[in-house]
Amino acid sequence: MMDKRYDPKPIEEKWYRFWTERNLFHGDAARGGEPYCVVIPPPNVTGILHMGHALNNTIQDILVRWRRMQGRNVVWMPGTDHAGIATQNVVERALRKEGKHREDLGREAFIERVWQWREEYGNTITRQLRRLGCACDWQRERFTMDEGLSAAVAEVFVRLYEKGLIYRAQYIINWCPRCHTALSDEESEHRDLQGKLYYIRYPVEKKSGRRGPAYIVVATTRPETLLGDVAVAINPKDKRYRTLKNQRILLPVLGRELAVIEDDFVDPAFGTGVVKVTPAHDPNDFDMGRRHGLTPVNVMNGDGTMNAEAGPYAGLDRFECRKRILADLEAQGLIEKIDTHAHAVGHCYRCHTVVEPRLSPQWFVRMKPLAEPAIAAVREGRVRFVPERWTKVYLEWMENIRDWCISRQIWWGHRIPIFYCDGCGHVWAAKGAPAACPSCGATALHQDEDVLDTWFSSWLWPFSTFGWPGENPDLKVYYPTHDLVTASEIIFFWVARMIMAGFEFMGDIPFRTVYIHGTVRDDAGRKMSKSLGNSIDPITIIDEFSADALRFSLMMITATGQDVFLSNDKFEIGRNFGTKLWNAARFMEMHTQKAGGAARFEDGVPVRPDLWGADEHHILARLERAAAACTDHLEKYRFNDASLELYDFVWHQFCDWYVEAAKDVLYGADEDRRRQVLALMHHVFANSLKLLHPAMPFVTEELWHAMGYGDADSTIMTAAWPGSAGALVPGGATADAALVQYVEDKHELIRQARALKADYQAAGAAGADYVLKPADADAAARLRQDVASIKAALRAGEVAVDEAAAPQGVPSAVVKLGTVFMTLTGVDTAAERKRLQGELEKVAGDLERVSRKLSNEQFVSKAPAEVVERQRDIQRDLADRRDKLAQMLQAVSGA
Repeated sequence: MMDKRYDPKPIEEKWYRFWTERNLFHGDAARGGEPYCVVIPPPNVTGILHMGHALNNTIQDILVRWRRMQGRNVVWMPGTDHAGIATQNVVERALRKEGKHREDLGREAFIERVWQWREEYGNTITRQLRRLGCACDWQRERFTMDEGLSAAVAEVFVRLYEKGLIYRAQYIINWCPRCHTALSDEESEHRDLQGKLYYIRYPVEKKSGRRGPAYIVVATTRPETLLGDVAVAINPKDKRYRTLKNQRILLPVLGRELAVIEDDFVDPAFGTGVVKVTPAHDPNDFDMGRRHGLTPVNVMNGDGTMNAEAGPYAGLDRFECRKRILADLEAQGLIEKIDTHAHAVGHCYRCHTVVEPRLSPQWFVRMKPLAEPAIAAVREGRVRFVPERWTKVYLEWMENIRDWCISRQIWWGHRIPIFYCDGCGHVWAAKGAPAACPSCGATALHQDEDVLDTWFSSWLWPFSTFGWPGENPDLKVYYPTHDLVTASEIIFFWVARMIMAGFEFMGDIPFRTVYIHGTVRDDAGRKMSKSLGNSIDPITIIDEFSADALRFSLMMITATGQDVFLSNDKFEIGRNFGTKLWNAARFMEMHTQKAGGAARFEDGVPVRPDLWGADEHHILARLERAAAACTDHLEKYRFNDASLELYDFVWHQFCDWYVEAAKDVLYGADEDRRRQVLALMHHVFANSLKLLHPAMPFVTEELWHAMGYGDADSTIMTAAWPGSAGALVPGGATADAALVQYVEDKHELIRQARALKADYQAAGAAGADYVLKPADADAAARLRQDVASIKAALRAGEVAVDEAAAPQGVPSAVVKLGTVFMTLTGVDTAAERKRLQGELEKVAGDLERVSRKLSNEQFVSKAPAEVVERQRDIQRDLADRRDKLAQMLQAVSGA
């Protein structure tokens, strides 16, 4: 006997344990069948589940559960990313609480400490994914620092190095002063900030006999970097500054002489048309410096403090240096003016510190050769983005791709497999620790100190997780994978790089479709974050509402590729829906027990279409329609449309309409018809559970067993997807289209009749009686046969079917089946007239005010077009309401 109330917590624990103990999520290449493979975007080992993860992994889980029910050989590859910078920061913070730094431990001991942290705390998010119900193939779980994945990283590095696609060079890179490491362009997140544009006077010493200004004015947003200036630049076409090359330009404060160069990069319209050239601290200046043979001067340390080259400012923090140098420039009369200036400033994607452009020797990957096949694959449709608009974003980035800075100045990660001979100076790449120099045989060697960018391991994820570079059945069966589900912010970090790696090392695409879901935001449209205090903890939601409620609610409100706007009350959608399912099952269980337990076609109840009424034909047709629509929506990644379809079918078509209509039979005396209706009800409910299972795995598994649809060792997870094995009408019968249409029309009649009752506030009136005037003889016959169920649905006093009826002065509505009239028996007509008269006067007054506004030419001509159109919409709605109230008042006055 089912409990009266659905308690999800013990049920969710029970069924997840059932699935995992029986290893039901595991896919095996030896099994055969059509494969379906998804790789999880590996969450950081430091991470905890947030709503973005919940959305992303719910979508993946729906896909893999659905494909498994279709009979596919499914693998959902799980795992976590070692998250070099983030994980090192976490462990370093813990060390600081002990009064230590990583240098106190040394590299090996520090790395051992990180591994200990990972073993103790690094599995939090995967445990939380289990709470969400994720059907990951946990037997295959991987970590980007696993031995096998580390071997793949070394293999890739050596191959690219020997191919000339990895090189070391000194370039301007993005540097995080807090994390003390280089970042790639994609890891420097640009934020629009309101800053300052400082106009600074640079003294000009005129050579003998030369005329010219006493100073030139240079505009900059970073005054502290002027200490590293080596030149000023002008556009060769800018006539204003032709004489500058004959003058001696001095660097403010330090007095260093600056070169004057001409370069087409300089925009004469920006600032003053003269720019300072600081090759060690600006990427564009670095390029100009190389073109003109300038020697860079680095004035900043890796921690963001000024070095000895900064002269009197050495040792100051960069922003403190800015304040001091501005004060000194002001004191010397060298500040022309200061303007407010909006500009994009790079921030570290991990710690959000302002990034510093810095000249530094780093390792890079040449990306253009790798990008060419990856561009072609998307152009040719071999890899498809959903929504399609992301294709353009991907192609624009790929066609303008820059080399990838892959070295990081931290200790946690894959150490760069480059070795240096201390004897002859030979440099080479190797997959393991070499014993001797391959050039001179010396054994005094050392390895590069840097580690690889975290993304260097995750770009190999679709094939390294299956044992590459070794050959094995898994790679042959499951690669290329099928769907990748991810967020737009890692298209460049991860998606594009995986496509490039797939072609370079596997000779094929890594996946066929990339589904880009939206960003989770609060109801005000702000991105959820801890700093804003607007984040919602998925585990708290699961505890309060259930995992199924969280999942189904997310899908209901997530339109394809659109952002998701969340608040706690949104999860009531899923909870209420789960309760509706539970109550429907309890109702059916009660009648099944009355029938002695044998109440399904599978239990031996014969299929008797001759005993089906119009409602049975209708619910079977709607079941087939819902299954086909749901399948189509899932094929097209329209998860909210699939959820809405199932919500409407189960809640409204099955529970509200069919179960209510069937009560007359279930409580009736016709035993054969009652057994037939109950068996058909079970048939529809069982298929509904299968359709809902991918989105609501726990409650559907519980009800599948509670209703006796599977034995103790079976699972709904492997039940056939509705419609995949043919028609859904039992016994090979078909739903009668004419009867299906009749029920649709009957539902419309009932809705209109209920609306009449609501209009006249007669919902509580015991005597709301109806007269139905059929449209034709066929409608008359069907309505007479159905009058009892119509009366029950309307909770009416009396319902009469009368072809000659034409009552005067009573509320009525015209529908396809004819005209429905509602008598006002039991309604206080005097009170109703007073209410309607008052409402009519209010509506008329509102309409007059809006009409007056719209007749005002000044308002119409000066107000924004959308405001005027909104007022016109209000005018139309008020006019319609006025007319309807007038008709209602006339009807009640004649009663």
